[in-house]
Amino acid sequence: MPSLSAPTPTDIRQVLARSPMTFQQMLAIGMCVLLNALDGFDVLSISFASPGIASEWKIDRAALGVVLSMELIGMAVGSVLLGQIADRIGRRVTVLGCLFVMALGMASSTQVNSAGMLAVSRLFTGLGIGGMLAATNALVAEYANERWRSASVAIMAAGFPMGAIAGGIIASNLLATGIWREVFWLGAAMTIFCIPLVQLLIPEPVGALLLRRSDNTLVSVNKSLRSLGRAPVLKLPPVESDAPHARLAELFSHGMAPVTMLLTIAYFLHIITFYFILKWVPKIVVDMGFSPSSASQVLVWANVGGLMGGLVFSALSLRFGLRGLLIVFMLCSTAMVTIFGQGQTNLQGFSWAVAAGGFCTNGAVVGIYALVASCFPTAIRAGGTGFVVGVGRGGAAFGPVIGGFLFAAGLSLGAVAAIMACGSLIAALALLALPRDCQIGR
Repeated sequence: MPSLSAPTPTDIRQVLARSPMTFQQMLAIGMCVLLNALDGFDVLSISFASPGIASEWKIDRAALGVVLSMELIGMAVGSVLLGQIADRIGRRVTVLGCLFVMALGMASSTQVNSAGMLAVSRLFTGLGIGGMLAATNALVAEYANERWRSASVAIMAAGFPMGAIAGGIIASNLLATGIWREVFWLGAAMTIFCIPLVQLLIPEPVGALLLRRSDNTLVSVNKSLRSLGRAPVLKLPPVESDAPHARLAELFSHGMAPVTMLLTIAYFLHIITFYFILKWVPKIVVDMGFSPSSASQVLVWANVGGLMGGLVFSALSLRFGLRGLLIVFMLCSTAMVTIFGQGQTNLQGFSWAVAAGGFCTNGAVVGIYALVASCFPTAIRAGGTGFVVGVGRGGAAFGPVIGGFLFAAGLSLGAVAAIMACGSLIAALALLALPRDCQIGR
């Protein structure tokens, strides 16, 4: 571990990028994984609860599809707006604000008595979830060194299914003995628990501090360095005159426009496929004649597959280029979601099909987050992530709604799955047009 007394003789950003990571850096990244796991549970809490909601309020599939999509719309808005705020005022304070919004939204979901009110509470919760993802993606990219940056972001993104797995196991037990509102109470409690952990373990990254200079920047930088197990510095590196500013327009300037647009299109299209499985699996299982608790268990298998896909992608990213690896995962996603829709004779077979679909779809989602973190420089990384994820979340909102209307139109599960799988296929084609020098890793 580096000495905490000797001053750093070179630009500290170069030291952080090129030297081995300290235990404190890995701990901060681990905390971001936990935050993304919390996102995973909060997003899918409505899926766990959906069979009970549909039964209590007697709403049809089309109406349920709208409710399932509302927090995704909130996530879209939160990603774009709060991603920009994270670049301007700081990642850490943005994360704390997002946790407060998420806790309030989850708690309010327990007090509603209609589908309309639940949709509003889920929309509000989604604002915090979306901002959280934009901020944590930037945090991990800035805590990690160059060698581990892409893999660290991929591991962080794999936290999403970790939370869904843990939450699904707990939710299946809650639903077997209780009511669907208890799922949201659990999410609110876990969110509140994370607030002091963030204050203790997550410092503002050095690179972000150096972009917002003031009279106290040197003190703030050294406080962050000590928190990360690094030696303090005696002076700040010079200001980069050509560094981009934290503005939305910078995402479309200096050659970034094609990168921003192609990443957004790819994410938008693939996420349609991804959320079709995650949002509709519980209802499909119940419609097959199984209990709501069984439906939660099947959704756990979707996320077990998703977790494995994310970890495998992370390991492979150390040896292969991100873009090519991501395209392969998207093509596999197209195939496996189509196979998932062909129907299974029993719950075990359906669980295996769902797990395989989750492996490919979430592996590709993890890859997109890693590619986004690699393509945007520090000054606009949270904003860039927020824009890609935020606008792309429109696909997440469309996925359940389109699926609901296709089912309502009388199409079979096989036909609906084949249509929804095309999102990943077209997304792979969009990535083929991405500039080859995108992976700048700044």
